[in-house]
Amino acid sequence: MKRLLLALFCGFIFGLGLSLSQMINPEKVIAFLDVTGNWDPSLAFVMAGALAVTLISFRRIPLRASPILDTEFKLPVKNQIDRDLIGGAAIFGLGWGMIGYCPGPVVAALGIGLSDAVIVMVSLLLGFFVHKILFDRNL
Repeated sequence: MKRLLLALFCGFIFGLGLSLSQMINPEKVIAFLDVTGNWDPSLAFVMAGALAVTLISFRRIPLRASPILDTEFKLPVKNQIDRDLIGGAAIFGLGWGMIGYCPGPVVAALGIGLSDAVIVMVSLLLGFFVHKILFDRNL
């Protein structure tokens, strides 16, 4: 129960940060991505802050014997850049650039009741389902 409450709290803080920084505003995101037009660089500060926290955390946390709320670290086993990674990143980037939402902000936008976020979330879930049917070799 403690883990679930902490996860809920962390998710709330993350969503609050996305909301305050305007990362859930598709127009703001698209203006940030439009470097050849009416570019709005303000989200670069949000990303720089996230990058700073990540650089510090990713070096210090694995020095612990175990995570605070689990028995072991669950680190990725795949560490090479391959066709699937590049393809997925390209699809993610195209979708983000076209609609101004990525998965984290769309969940936060759902939390405050933005109706266009429902369409995006349904599309994301449909994409996950289609990928599972087409590429999951365990079916």
